[in-house]
Amino acid sequence: MDYLNFDRSTLANLEKALTKEMLRTNRSGAYNSTTIVDCNTRKYHGQLVVPIPEIDGDNYVLLSSLDETIIQHNAEFNLGVHQYAGRQYSPNGHKYIREFSCNVISKTVYRVGGVIISKERLMVKNEARTIIKYTLLDAHSATTIRFKPFLAFRSVNALSKENSNAKTNYFEIKNGVRYCMYEGFPFLYLQFSKAPQYHHQPYWYKGLEYEKEQERGYDYLEDLLVPGYFEMSIKKGESIYVSEGLSEVSPRTLKTLWDKELSQRNARTDMFNCLKNAARQFAKKQKEGTYLLAGYPWFKARARDEFLSLPGCTLSIGDEDMFNEIAASAVTEINAFIERGKLSTLLEEIDVPSALLWFVWAVQQYAAVNKDEALNRYKKVVLGIVDFIIAQKHPNITYRENGLLYVVGTEKPVTWMNAVEDGKPITPRTGYVVEINALWYNALSFAAEISHPDDKKYRDILKIAQPAFIGVFWNGIYLYDYVEGFYKDVEVRPNMIYAASLPYSPLDKFQQKSVLDICTKELLTTKGLRSLSPKSGGYRPNYVGGMKERNRNYHNGPVWPFLTGAYCDLYLKIHKAGGISFVERLMIGMEAEMKKLCVGTLSELFDGNPPYKGHGAMSYAPTVAETLRTIKQLNSE
Repeated sequence: MDYLNFDRSTLANLEKALTKEMLRTNRSGAYNSTTIVDCNTRKYHGQLVVPIPEIDGDNYVLLSSLDETIIQHNAEFNLGVHQYAGRQYSPNGHKYIREFSCNVISKTVYRVGGVIISKERLMVKNEARTIIKYTLLDAHSATTIRFKPFLAFRSVNALSKENSNAKTNYFEIKNGVRYCMYEGFPFLYLQFSKAPQYHHQPYWYKGLEYEKEQERGYDYLEDLLVPGYFEMSIKKGESIYVSEGLSEVSPRTLKTLWDKELSQRNARTDMFNCLKNAARQFAKKQKEGTYLLAGYPWFKARARDEFLSLPGCTLSIGDEDMFNEIAASAVTEINAFIERGKLSTLLEEIDVPSALLWFVWAVQQYAAVNKDEALNRYKKVVLGIVDFIIAQKHPNITYRENGLLYVVGTEKPVTWMNAVEDGKPITPRTGYVVEINALWYNALSFAAEISHPDDKKYRDILKIAQPAFIGVFWNGIYLYDYVEGFYKDVEVRPNMIYAASLPYSPLDKFQQKSVLDICTKELLTTKGLRSLSPKSGGYRPNYVGGMKERNRNYHNGPVWPFLTGAYCDLYLKIHKAGGISFVERLMIGMEAEMKKLCVGTLSELFDGNPPYKGHGAMSYAPTVAETLRTIKQLNSE
């Protein structure tokens, strides 16, 4: 049986099935996503979702869904599923599903009486094109298949409503048609490997309901245009290929294109291979360079997330070339920021205080794999980053005489705990912030290691920074989260873990062990570290409700599994081989998520209390990356 396999008992139960999503990307920003029964529950779901730079930086849902109907003896069996207002479902195609698997690509098997038909899908690498393959596995009489496209042509951040501006016309092309509902949009090309009969009957389907958006407190009702439908016969053993793309394709090449793309896919035979595939999906290759998206479905490329995720998403899966491809694009953006103060629209938030320090850490990870190549490529930029901060040129960092970094986070968030309310940080971490200074100490130490032996400036700063770090943050048991003047934040948060886990730590072994112990005692769960101790009066463990409530809870109790990477680094540092079995058990807790939420990948965060329900982005790069890095480390021990 496939590693990712779901049987009829799960698929027929919509309460279970609709919580499980799937995601495919083209590694250039476009994606295909829905639930495992093909019922969209998010406004972000769609058969073809693509970035359209000519409009703005958003992704756009062009084709929301494609319903299939099997026809035998004039009886129609609709395989589609849609949720309408009031949680009404029509049609109920999920009752025909016998199996869903996702070993190499997603595959759904339907049974309608004596008809058994399979549906497989993939996205063409670096091309905005989804291909779906339908194979009639069994049938005892003449069979017709009908396809009904549901068009959206709107941003993922909006919803479509019936309107008189929508163009309902079509243009014939080889074995299909093309549509464009609004000016400024590209055409959507729908084509088939065999010639269909097309019936043009424009009709608006109203009141489709997106349950996930309703839960999040957003507008959740949409109207979609069905311009018509396609029909064709299909024989037992025959396969029909459907192309959904932004350009015309030769129908006779669809099978060849399918076979070529399929040959490049890796089987999801275990947790590591699932996450290996997930890691590659974050890549966004475009003419300006290659970047890592922070997650799907709504995140863009953000510097802090990219640099934190870079080693896990590339080096941990043996892809050194991809590390360098992404890092080279990042260096261009970093140099533009350092030399000209230019902020990038391709790699956002490069000016947040920790972003450049995470890049230094990423280079460290590369140096552990290939030191000569890492230093040859990135030594100059690493030293440039450290010198940039020391020279007081970073707009959001103040370098203090005690060798530490000071940031102002009262008016805008400056750390990864960046939720806001009424424009102000909900968690206003300001002054000396523990993980920023931990990253800084680590960067200084790495700079001292790789600089010329006669260059003592980094070593001289370290001599004052190390005791200053202890004097500012250490309270005898653990580390303050941030310190501003006489105020010392005593909340037990996971940010202190970096001060003990990074390659260079300002803490001695006793202090590192003490940090590990309190994180284990108060923050650790089977999904990773909580963002705040349950002992705190501000503990809000459940990521639920409308946007305001979710923002208030975001960093005040829920589990952020990307932190597990640093925790496991520290655990193995302290316990060495004796800690392997414990870390392995943590990974087993994460493996349980392979069949939950977005199958084969890991989400952004989890509730802080059992049963630790997952939330946020369906696939989150830092979570995937740090889990991969931990698995790789275990395999190396």
